[in-house]
Amino acid sequence: MWLIQINMENQTLSEDILLLEGLKVSSQSSIPTFILLLLIYTFGMVSHISLLILIFRSSSLHQPMYLLLCNMSINDVFGATAVIPHVLRDLLLSDSERYIHYMDCVVQAFCVHLYASASHTVLMIMAFDRYVAICDPLRYATIMTNRMVVKLSVAAWTVALVMVVILLGLSVRLSRCRSVIFNLFCDNASLFKLSCESVLINNIYGLTYTVVLLGSSICSITLTYLRIAAVCLRGKNKALNSKALQTCATHLAVYLILLLSGFIIVILHRFPQLSDHRKVASVLCEVALPALNAVIYGLQIKEIKQRIIALFFNSKVAQMT
Repeated sequence: MWLIQINMENQTLSEDILLLEGLKVSSQSSIPTFILLLLIYTFGMVSHISLLILIFRSSSLHQPMYLLLCNMSINDVFGATAVIPHVLRDLLLSDSERYIHYMDCVVQAFCVHLYASASHTVLMIMAFDRYVAICDPLRYATIMTNRMVVKLSVAAWTVALVMVVILLGLSVRLSRCRSVIFNLFCDNASLFKLSCESVLINNIYGLTYTVVLLGSSICSITLTYLRIAAVCLRGKNKALNSKALQTCATHLAVYLILLLSGFIIVILHRFPQLSDHRKVASVLCEVALPALNAVIYGLQIKEIKQRIIALFFNSKVAQMT
């Protein structure tokens, strides 16, 4: 394996080919791992695409909360598709064949970080929607118009896009002296670790990027839900409060799972001896989180659950007749 990496490094300097380390699974485990990841990925994609079709086809679901939910589904499909097909391919290849061209690696890293950043920014605007709906219900229709939904969605994606472009731009400018990616897929850290130049600027901006993104999302969502909790505690309408808390619990569960998984990967990055654990955590975040989000939103939001049951029931009736 060491000789293969040396040969690949000599070849990469002239051909821009990078070698991916991949998951360390035995030949007996590669097929079961492939099937498991494929099933989870397929379930997540089918669930999110079905959710999008259901929302767009049902005029009664053309409400701000569901239109903002479409952002989450699109982002989950985008993030998982950028990584999982490549990981599935590599599971069926030998170590020496797990390569990727440098520009493809840059594109994949861009998609990975855009997915992660947009997950936070989209959840922030969804929290704002819930805040207005619960804390200022009389003005909700006036504030959360279709125009506002579009503006919030564009803002969420634009902020994430700009931050990621700068992040990857700082890494692409560096010269390369290595050609091995010690990960399942490409990310920003993998790219700048290919260089022998000083990466001080990359580390400073990367830390700033992380602090700003996580800090703003944690602070805004915490303050939002503290305010919502205060309003619900003062409210006397138990049925309304119960519905509000159920909707918020769904959103909060998705956010906490995203936050926890992100922290686990960041912590594992600090322990090189746990690189295999980090790889497993990374691929699970890319494939399991989107599938889990689809289940949480699809089954917990009453209106969507009713639509799914209705569609299933109608299809069964049509088959019987």
